[in-house]
Formats: sequence, C-alpha cells, structure tokens
Amino acid sequence: MKTSSMLVRGAVSVLFFLLAGAVFAEEARVSKVAKGEFTVAIEPLELEGAGANDGRGRMGIGKQITGDLVATTRGQMLTAMTDVQGSAAYVAIEEVTGVLDGRQGSFVLHHRGVMDRGAQSLAVAVVPDSGAGGLAGIAGDFRIIVEGGKHSYEFVYSLPDKD
Repeated sequence: MKTSSMLVRGAVSVLFFLLAGAVFAEEARVSKVAKGEFTVAIEPLELEGAGANDGRGRMGIGKQITGDLVATTRGQMLTAMTDVQGSAAYVAIEEVTGVLDGRQGSFVLHHRGVMDRGAQSLAVAVVPDSGAGGLAGIAGDFRIIVEGGKHSYEFVYSLPDKD
C-alpha cells in the first residue's frame, strides 16, 4: 500500500509542478539589438547636505536618442569624486520615452558607474517592470559607447510578443 500511496503523491507532485509551470511560464522572448547615437545635456543641481568641497554632486540629465530607439530621457545622477586621480562613482535613474521596434511607450534605466584609478566599469539596465504603454514588459541592458567625443549605444533588449 505504501508503494501506491507514494506513486499517487509523486504523480500529484509532478502534476502540481506542471500546472504551476504553466501558470508562471514566461512569455516567449527574443533578444534584439538596437543601435544609434545620442546627445546628452547635464545640469548641476543642488545636493542637500553636501559640503562645498566634499566631492559629491547631483545633476539633471537629459538625452536625445536617435537610431533604432528614438526617444528623449530625463533623470537625475548622484556623483562622488575622490582625492585620488581617476577614482569616482555615479548612480542615476533615467526615464526613457519614445519608440522602439515600432512600439510607443516608456521605461526606466538605472546606471552604476565606477572608476577605480582609471579602470572603468559601467552598467546600465532597464528597471524590471518599469515598461509602460507599448514597451510594457521590456527588459535589457543599455551599453553606452563614447568614441571621438560622440556618444552611441547598443541596447540589447527583449519585449513580449505582440498580441
């Protein structure tokens, strides 16, 4: 009797797993790459509690993005400079509004940039579940490229299939 009871519990467990998988299955996604250029405007803003020479700052940022993503952005950046040449950090939150892959909408990017004595590390990614309108469900990483004084990007992203 133990064997059939174990089989039933095992079958119920497998059935539950399959049903749960069906309920929580993610939508089909295919990664795409958007490329283009952008211009950026930075405006110094007051940082509450910052001393005149403590190396911290706050800035408003806005971009005009062209190429596969046509958009404008607005956001804010916090910075920290150190006394060591080439060592600093910034974080930023930036709302992107425009058209991507024929879809109109918006999403939010979060930035994390670090310079450690000149060695750079930069990560810019879509905030999970921040997509709205036609860009609801977007996910991805936004790579900023600066060469010859020009800014360009490669945005590896995915969107849920259109209904």
